[in-house]
Amino acid sequence: MRSGKVYQGVIGENGAISAIVPDVSVVVPIHDEVESLPLLLEAIASTLSSSQINYEIICVDDGSTDGSGDFLKEQAQIRTDLKAVILRRNYGQTAAMAAGFHYAVGKAIVTLDADLQNDPADIPMLLAKLDEGYDLVSGWRQKRQDGAVNRLLPSKIANWLIRHTTSVNIHDYGCSLKAYRAELLADMNLYGELHRFLPALAYIEGARITEIPVRHHARRFGRSKYGIWRTFRVLMDLLTILFMKRFLTRPMHVFGLLGLISMISGTAIGIYLTFVKLAFGEMIGNRPLLILAVLLLVTGVQLFCFGLLAELLMRTYHESQGRPIYRVREVVAKRTDALF
Repeated sequence: MRSGKVYQGVIGENGAISAIVPDVSVVVPIHDEVESLPLLLEAIASTLSSSQINYEIICVDDGSTDGSGDFLKEQAQIRTDLKAVILRRNYGQTAAMAAGFHYAVGKAIVTLDADLQNDPADIPMLLAKLDEGYDLVSGWRQKRQDGAVNRLLPSKIANWLIRHTTSVNIHDYGCSLKAYRAELLADMNLYGELHRFLPALAYIEGARITEIPVRHHARRFGRSKYGIWRTFRVLMDLLTILFMKRFLTRPMHVFGLLGLISMISGTAIGIYLTFVKLAFGEMIGNRPLLILAVLLLVTGVQLFCFGLLAELLMRTYHESQGRPIYRVREVVAKRTDALF
């Protein structure tokens, strides 16, 4: 990621290099952080310039109402290292990060919060770890400077749940300070509020993931936009990630299995009631078991139908976007004229 490496440029009409691809794009989602922005931009620029890393800063204003957007537009007119992306309204952190990824052109992408709690001085350390062959390097705030009840407690609960559900051994999913290879993010589509699950989504794509301790500072301006209520959103999103991890390309496996269990159970109850009726002449029309048998059979058929529909949706999803069901890390061939 260092500036001493050969850069890939954009070739103009005259065959000359018209632009240099930066080593890193620093993506910063912003919502009402106008007080911290001057210090943040200066810290990022100072750190990366002194480390001789070619960079760009992409600040995405997510519907701020405190003047953050106006400040960014003003700075983008006078700074060559800043690109300001102003969203029409507040879409949420996931959408802001997705917009930043879309406009980033660096060979690596680093994300961090705009509240100065993440330290830009840690960026070179993340990039150095990325150079060791990892696709994603996540920051780990071992010594967090947050409130114990409204921030630390829900964060510990959420991290424990995500870690044990996704099998991705990251201690701090909520840390925004992360470094990614650009080609990894090119294969990932974000929606909803899945930004906190980026390591899990990257794991689904076959990424090599690690984490390193990073610094964390107390908030200097404004107030936190997170709280214990976000734990419940995490639980809902976690179910989505769990399904994507296990059944994204084979949804019939889960719906079909549940449907089969339901139909077998309903059939077994039906056989039992038939035996009772024929062997002992008992009345079964007023038994709750009869209703349960019918319900299980109908539910089983519906689950099978859901599975078939989900299979069709997955095929449409992959085929319409040209997304293969596999990810290639690298291709090695001795022949120089080999075509892939």
